[in-house]
Amino acid sequence: MISGITGKLTAVFEEYIILQAGFFDFEVMIPEYTRRKVQMQVGNEVSFFTIFYLDGNPAQGRLNPKLIGFQSEFEREFFELFCSVDGVGSKKALRAMVHPVEEVAHAIKEQDAKFLATLPGVGPATAERIIAKLRRKVTKFALLAPSDGETPISATPVEAGIFADAFQALLALGHSETEARKKIEKLTRSGQEFRTVQEVISAVYAR
Repeated sequence: MISGITGKLTAVFEEYIILQAGFFDFEVMIPEYTRRKVQMQVGNEVSFFTIFYLDGNPAQGRLNPKLIGFQSEFEREFFELFCSVDGVGSKKALRAMVHPVEEVAHAIKEQDAKFLATLPGVGPATAERIIAKLRRKVTKFALLAPSDGETPISATPVEAGIFADAFQALLALGHSETEARKKIEKLTRSGQEFRTVQEVISAVYAR
């Protein structure tokens, strides 16, 4: 199992990148929204959290190893959840992820089938299945999506994961979803930088 990779980004293509790590060049498949973020980093060292899977038909003996890369564990976790829906495999999920995780998760949470149906390879029927299975499971991923009339919250993929975990921690501490979301949103809009979940929780109770 390859759970992560760090190397020099040598090329960016439409569906995958090439990472030079040691004596090897690795082909790593990435979602479209990730491609847009890394295409200006060619020549730099970058890191990805990865999912390893075998693509092909086992009955025909044609299996090819594939790596899918994400910029945070937060994004990888959402992708695996998205793939758990009937009729949505790794290939379809990769094609569909043309928007940031928080935007897709927000659409699922709000049962916005019209938006989901516009994602490449999804369509109305699959959109309804996604909503039925995931709408109660994506709250923490939708946390950073802007509310109507608000500007998007600026956060790196790593920060997004920290805020999402802090949100879950606040729920465990007895806060309602609405209350926890408001507390996290207030911090994300403050401009403060946080490196750990504990720093976020400390800041919540310091206010």
